[in-house]
Amino acid sequence: MDKVRVWNTVLESLKINLSTANFSTWFPKTFIVRLKTIDKNRQITEIGCPNPFVRNTIEDRYYSLIKEALDQTTDKKNNLVFLIKPSIAKPSEAEEIEMQKGTLFEEKKEQDKSQQTVEAIKKAGLRPDFNFDTFAVSFTNQMAHAAAMAVTKSLGKAYNPLFLYGGVGVGKTHLTQAIAQAALQHNPRAKVVYCTSEDFTNEIVNAIRRKTTEEFKKKYRSARLLLVDDIQFIAGKDRAQEEFFHTFNSITQVGGQIILTSDRRPDEISKLEDRLRSRFEGGLAIDIQPPDFELRTAILLIKAQQKKVQLPMDVAQLIAGNITSTRKLEGFLIRLITETKTKNEPITPELTSALLGQTGQNTIPHRLVRPKEVLRTVASFYNLKVSDLTGPRRLKPIVAPRQILMYLLRTELKVPLMEIGRLLGDRDHTTIMYGVEKITNNLSTSEKLRVEIVGIKQKLYG
Repeated sequence: MDKVRVWNTVLESLKINLSTANFSTWFPKTFIVRLKTIDKNRQITEIGCPNPFVRNTIEDRYYSLIKEALDQTTDKKNNLVFLIKPSIAKPSEAEEIEMQKGTLFEEKKEQDKSQQTVEAIKKAGLRPDFNFDTFAVSFTNQMAHAAAMAVTKSLGKAYNPLFLYGGVGVGKTHLTQAIAQAALQHNPRAKVVYCTSEDFTNEIVNAIRRKTTEEFKKKYRSARLLLVDDIQFIAGKDRAQEEFFHTFNSITQVGGQIILTSDRRPDEISKLEDRLRSRFEGGLAIDIQPPDFELRTAILLIKAQQKKVQLPMDVAQLIAGNITSTRKLEGFLIRLITETKTKNEPITPELTSALLGQTGQNTIPHRLVRPKEVLRTVASFYNLKVSDLTGPRRLKPIVAPRQILMYLLRTELKVPLMEIGRLLGDRDHTTIMYGVEKITNNLSTSEKLRVEIVGIKQKLYG
C-alpha cells in the first residue's frame, strides 16, 4: 500500500473512534510524508501537520490511537515522527469553515470543563494548590506518591482503601487532596467528599440531634471518592465508628474509592473497633517519612513559585538546612517575603541568616536548659572536655564543636553574643558571630552537620 492509501485507511479508523468535532479539528490537513523501512517488521512513519499547535495536540492526545491504526494497516511496528509540513491539498472553503467551527467547539468545551472543575474543587472544600504538580517527591514519600498516582488512574481498583500515615506536615493531606483534584479534573461531576474525622463525627451528632440522619447517610454513602483526614480521632466514638463502618461498606461495594490518613498505623490506633481495623488493613498502608534536606529545598522552591517570588537556590538550601518542619518552612518563607517587601530589599543569604537567628529552630520540643548544660552536652557528644571548648586551643577537632556550641547557644537559647563570649573563655563577640554564621551556612550543604546537631538536640531535650 502507498502512503496515501495507508493514511486514508488510518483516517477512516480514527473517524470511528473520535467525535466528528475532534476529527474535523485536528486531522483534515494531516498526511504521511514518508514511510521509512527499518527492517521487515518495523518502519518509521513521518506524519505532516499544518502547524506546531496541531502537531503538539495530535502527538499528546492521539499518538497511541494513530500508532495502533498504523500497526494494523501496515502489519508493522510503527515509530511515529510528527513534522510541521504544509498540506498537500488546500482544503475547500467549506472545510475551512468546518475546521474553525470544530476548533471553537473544542475550545469552548475545554473552557466549560475547566470552569466546572474549579467549581467542583471549591465545592468539595479542597485547596487548589494541593495538587500533584505542586507535590515534591523524594525517597521519603515516593512510594506514597506512586500509590496515589495508581489510585488516581484506577479508582476503587488499585488499592482500596489507601491508608497514608505519618507525622505532622509530611504531606498526607496534600497527597490526599491531589487524588481528589485529579478525579475531578477527569470528571467534574464525580461525587467526591472530603472531610476530617472530626467533621464526620460532628455531622453525625448533629444529624441525630436534628433527626436528619437520612440526609447524612445519603451524602456520605453516595460518594464515589471519600477522603477522610486524621481517621485516628474516630476511635472510641461508638456511633461515629458504627456509621463509618456502614459508609465504608456502602462505598466499596459499588466500586467507590476510600482514602484515609492518620498519624499512626491501623494496628496502633487504640479503641478502634476490630471490624474497622481489619478493613483499614485490607488495602494498602504506607508510611510517609519526614522530608529530607533535598525535599525541603524543593518544597521551598515550589512554595516560592506559587507566591510568584524568585527564591535563590542558596537561600532555599540555607532555610532547608536549618528548619526541618514543612509547616515552619512555609511560615518562615512568608516572614522572609514580608521582611524583604517591607524593607524593599532583595532576598539574600545574609538577611535569611539574620532571620533564622531571630526565629530559632523549634524542631524538637524544648524544655528549659541552661547554657552550661548545652556546653556539657556538646563536650560529651564529641568526647571532649569542657575545658577544651572554653580554652584557647584552636585545633580543628575542637574548633568545629566550639562553633556548633556557639550556634546552639545563640539559636536555641537566644544567649547574647557577649555572654556566649564570656562563657567560652572571654572570646570577642565578633568571633561568636563568625562561628554562628559559619554553622548556619554549612547546614545547607552538610548532611553530617545536620545529623550531628539533631543528635545534640535530642540529648539536650530528651
